[in-house]
Amino acid sequence: MSMNVTLNNGVEMPALGFGVFQTPPETTAASVAEALSVGYRLIDTAASYFNEREVGEGIRRSGLDRSEVFVETKIWISDYGYDQTLHAFDKSAGKLGVDQIDLLLLHQPVPTQFDKTIEAYKALEKLLSDGRVRAIGISNFMPDVLAKLLEQTDVVPAVNQVEAHPYFTQPDVQAADREHGILTQAWSPMGGITSYRGDGARSTFNDPVIGEIAAAHGRTPAQVMLRWHLQEGRSAIPKSVNPERIAANFDVFDFELTTDQLGAIDALDTGVRGGPDPVTVTPELFARDIPEA
Repeated sequence: MSMNVTLNNGVEMPALGFGVFQTPPETTAASVAEALSVGYRLIDTAASYFNEREVGEGIRRSGLDRSEVFVETKIWISDYGYDQTLHAFDKSAGKLGVDQIDLLLLHQPVPTQFDKTIEAYKALEKLLSDGRVRAIGISNFMPDVLAKLLEQTDVVPAVNQVEAHPYFTQPDVQAADREHGILTQAWSPMGGITSYRGDGARSTFNDPVIGEIAAAHGRTPAQVMLRWHLQEGRSAIPKSVNPERIAANFDVFDFELTTDQLGAIDALDTGVRGGPDPVTVTPELFARDIPEA
């Protein structure tokens, strides 16, 4: 299996990335540097994670050339609108310490202000045409919202980053993405969100089906879930601050799940979302001031 995927505009991107959602700024640089030393070459962050500056520091600390690291970040809804989004790029690039961002996403659609969502995406198109970003995309866009976006814009998103794990596979989203040549990228790819909610919900890490498959391959449940994503054509961005887990999560390219095993994991889907429903994301509830660079 190739470690890279080719996006719909011809840009190559690592299939497996390293995420830093909820990673405190004070530990982000060390975690990113550790991930890069292990072999990750895609780092995913976001303006609303408030750790872009530390991601940039981790990349510099790794000693790798800038061209060797694929940097992905996301514009928060507070910065939507054409001019605001152009400025949001400057803020993110400044914090990351880069001139060009490899993949820039809109973090959420805003159903109550969809005109601003469209203007923000048109700003991404401008950044793409100017060469300031190499690829553009979206996050948490459901099929109906994606259809509205495609009707009003020119560039098909390269990526749609959504919650996707064995307990919530979003087959309708994946089908819509495939129809348009959009890569589905999984956040919470191992279902970590099912473990830290604290509501007694069952955890993917303890699921007997996944555990049995892991035992058959001499692997961990986490490794099996990441391999499942990759074999089914998705990108995944696991996160961890534990060096052993960071390394283990990357060690998934030398075994293969059978068709039956893939199907058994697919069958675990509950249809229950762990994160916020995108239709509930409004500026009134989710506004965050994104500081200047």
